Amino acid sequence: MITTIIHNNQTLKVDLSKPMDLSIVIRASKQNVNAWYLSEPKIEPVKNGDWVGKVSKGASTNFNTITFNPHGHGTHTECVGHITSEFYSIHTTLTKFFFVAEVISIQPEKKGGDLVITKHQIKNAIASENLEALIIRTLPNTKEKRNTQYSHTNWPYLTQEAATYIRELGIAHLLIDLPSVDKEKDDGKLLAHKAFWNHPEATRYQATITEMIYVDSEINDGQYLLNLQIASFNNDAAPSKPIIYKLL
Repeated sequence: MITTIIHNNQTLKVDLSKPMDLSIVIRASKQNVNAWYLSEPKIEPVKNGDWVGKVSKGASTNFNTITFNPHGHGTHTECVGHITSEFYSIHTTLTKFFFVAEVISIQPEKKGGDLVITKHQIKNAIASENLEALIIRTLPNTKEKRNTQYSHTNWPYLTQEAATYIRELGIAHLLIDLPSVDKEKDDGKLLAHKAFWNHPEATRYQATITEMIYVDSEINDGQYLLNLQIASFNNDAAPSKPIIYKLL
């Protein structure tokens, strides 16, 4: 189903019948992707005395309570409220949901005992201008990313200079297949988060960071239309479902 849309005074053609989902599903399993030293998510039927909210246990419906953390248990989108003492909600700061995005693939470089994504790598990888969103796929890219246990692994991260460069390009929405754009244990510095949001100097309140995506290897680098869907939580972050469509 090829559709023509007008986006920011641009005429774009997309095939809406071929969505590509970048989200990782949340499961009640120890195999669920995990970070930040959390136990696995729980999806359990409500119990009230002898009544159990499960059809197989005699109830008329399945009636589950879900316990999870958006930052540690799957794909999530966060606003600057993630790092501020003032409360800002992703529900009210993200008010538009379609963006022109580019997928780039980068193999992090060794720096001391770390693996980092540098400004030089970002600059060389981006092929488009006037992007609204950037989607970073790290290499090697394996399907195991969908159930990796990230705690205490010192995952790759963006340098402060790389995050600043992305901001200076005018990119408002950054998506990455790691638990954080920052180093796992950085003594609370959060240099990449702060650089991307330009906080506190001139905070970009409408900008977002989406972490723990998975970009299948069958998806080529290049330009896409991004539909950044979020669950309606009044919180600094919410589970999200980024969907991309190839621009024709």
